[in-house]
Amino acid sequence: MAKKKLTFPRKNIALDMTAMCDVAFLLLTFFMLATKFKPDEPVIVDTPSSISEIKLPESDIITITIDKEGAVFFGIDNQTTRYKLIEAMGDKYNVAFTDFEKNEFALSSTVGMPVGSLKQILSTASGYEKSKIKQPGIPIDSTNNQLRDWVDLGRRMNLEVTGKVPRVAIKGDKNSDYGVVKEVIATLQDLNINRFNMITSLEAAPEGTPAAMAAASEE
Repeated sequence: MAKKKLTFPRKNIALDMTAMCDVAFLLLTFFMLATKFKPDEPVIVDTPSSISEIKLPESDIITITIDKEGAVFFGIDNQTTRYKLIEAMGDKYNVAFTDFEKNEFALSSTVGMPVGSLKQILSTASGYEKSKIKQPGIPIDSTNNQLRDWVDLGRRMNLEVTGKVPRVAIKGDKNSDYGVVKEVIATLQDLNINRFNMITSLEAAPEGTPAAMAAASEE
């Protein structure tokens, strides 16, 4: 008697991708909300090169920028600190900033103009119009050293907000006037800030130096 061949109905295999899509969109949303974009800087600075590999912290830092024309700019990273800072500078220089202008300053990365002229750029709602306003730099002369107040009050406000005194870094163009750099350093020393960083572009260390040998041993 012939054996019957058993046949089973063929079923299509299907994978439910709903859960995978949900995970993908959740990850995408997380990275969009958590990513910090580098803010636009008002000037382009060509920093000198060095072999130093010391990295600056990502937070609690004051950056003093000097462009090739000798204009000085001030920046501090924390938004809450910037909001309290513009209030303090307004009180010191008798400039009444509106809530809108305070929020605009809190969202900006760098300031490079006298306090009395800040309303000109902060009251401008359009980002394109802001970019067209040339910032002449913060006064640093002996009779009107506003940079001193920016640094002094910036450190105090950051200490109130984060509980930390921010580190100071100088980012100067390699073609900037040395006299301006000297005045900036003198301003910091006047505030008893004798330790600060110089922001440079990293280059390879010359052969035979300890830095070069240490880099070769890590490879």
